[in-house]
Amino acid sequence: MTSIRLRLLKWLVAPILVFNLLAASLTYLLAWTPAQLAFDQGLLDAATGLAARLRPDGGVVQADVPGAAARVLGAGSPDASWFVVRDTGGRVLAGDAAFPRREDGAQVRDASMHGQPVRVASLLVTTSGGPVEVGVARTLSQRQQVRAAIVRALVLLEVLFSLALVGLVWFSVGNGLAPLARLRARLDARGSSDLAPLDDAGMPRELAPLVTAFNALLGRIAAGARAQDDFRANVAHQLRTPLAGLRLQLEWLATRHRDDPDTQRTVELLLRANERMIRQANQLLSLERAGPDRFERAQLAPLDLAAIVTEAVQSFVEQAASKDIDLGFELASARVVGERYMLRDLVDNLVDNALRYTPEHGTVTVHCRPTPDGALFAVEDSGPGIPPEQRGQVFQRFVRLDQHSTGSGLGLAIVRDIADAHGAEVALSSGPDGTGSTFTVRFP
Repeated sequence: MTSIRLRLLKWLVAPILVFNLLAASLTYLLAWTPAQLAFDQGLLDAATGLAARLRPDGGVVQADVPGAAARVLGAGSPDASWFVVRDTGGRVLAGDAAFPRREDGAQVRDASMHGQPVRVASLLVTTSGGPVEVGVARTLSQRQQVRAAIVRALVLLEVLFSLALVGLVWFSVGNGLAPLARLRARLDARGSSDLAPLDDAGMPRELAPLVTAFNALLGRIAAGARAQDDFRANVAHQLRTPLAGLRLQLEWLATRHRDDPDTQRTVELLLRANERMIRQANQLLSLERAGPDRFERAQLAPLDLAAIVTEAVQSFVEQAASKDIDLGFELASARVVGERYMLRDLVDNLVDNALRYTPEHGTVTVHCRPTPDGALFAVEDSGPGIPPEQRGQVFQRFVRLDQHSTGSGLGLAIVRDIADAHGAEVALSSGPDGTGSTFTVRFP
């Protein structure tokens, strides 16, 4: 995965460093060339000073300069210096006889003297006694010191300048990418069901097409989610009415053919199938109401959880009596903040699940009480229980551990969704005596 930041830094920092290197080279030339010229001019000035000490005597040039040489060449200089005064015939009138001869006519040149590299300045002086060459040579120590000082200063400046530029580029790139980071933070802060379009106010022009495309995608997703919810709700609503009518017809048919065992058996099977379809339709409605987007639109209010359980007692009692199950209630007022119909679905599914899986002559106990940090709702049963290794599967949709029982495998999945929507925690454990199952919901 490529990084926009790294790409920007690569295309900005690399050219800056190259241009900075070129600028440093140019600065070095601009600093060293005048210094070189100044050193050369100093040599020429020294040669000119020595030439002023020459005196013609009877047509012969006299060079009486040894006493003035130290003053002209600069006593105390870190460089060793030599001079020479020679006539056109090559005879040394004064100075060092090892002084290199002038060959190419250049006034200032590089040469070697006494095994050391030197810089030489030569002048051809015309006198009444004839032309005379005056030369001055000096080693390069001072030049090298000046050059090293220039290089050190340039390296220090260029390093500091490069670091400052890289830091400025890094800051600028980060500041330029800040809108992307803010957009990402806004998306991360959203809930999974928040499909509202992004606000493009204050958004940079470069991000506007991205935000527009993203909003269009959110619109398509929201439309698809609404279509799914509407389809599920419509199917459930459309099924309930004909199924209820079918149940009435089957019950009427059973009363008309009470004396026919085969008909009674067939009608009984049809009634069970009809009951199962009605339950699945109701669970589809509950599943649709438990969706996160539906919950956020619901009106939350303080509720008494015990009162909700009391409202559902009658249907539970009849269901328990049909299997001779001892159904008990231990209810104490417990206040929660939630949505009434969703909490009723949670209670219905947990109690119905316990009654459905508890064998005849068993017991089911429903608990509701306040806790120091909220409320607790629990359902205990004396059924076969659920092995620990399978307890994580029961809250998944369409999972049925007992294939011989009726049900669609949606009840506990609905319980989990409703609990999550209310910020509650659902736990499954064994009964108090180690048998059966206990489903506990802790509300904040």
